[in-house]
Amino acid sequence: MVDKKLDDEVMAKLKDFDEDVPKWDIALAALATEEATKLGHGLKIKDFQHLAEQHAIRFDDIMVTMFELVINGEWRYQDSNGLERLITRDEVEKLYVGGRLAEADVMQYTGTWSPLK
Repeated sequence: MVDKKLDDEVMAKLKDFDEDVPKWDIALAALATEEATKLGHGLKIKDFQHLAEQHAIRFDDIMVTMFELVINGEWRYQDSNGLERLITRDEVEKLYVGGRLAEADVMQYTGTWSPLK
């Protein structure tokens, strides 16, 4: 029989572990951060398309990561007028078509994506 106290401790640690796991692809986040640093400014959709092509990465995978970074306060999105705009999970979920983001749907994000940290 499993010790109840030990079981509770394990479950508490697993809960904390899950909260610490990023909800985005850390390699793609690092790639985008590196590109923004190299360019010296925020990134636009064309920059993400270039990264996808250059590194043979799915464009929608990069954009899912970018949306998650903005939702979780790691990056910010500024619209084409330079105004910071929040992006919500509901907004992103409405963009999914067949389990993937459609490139045409993300083209409306004509602003700039920038790391906050």
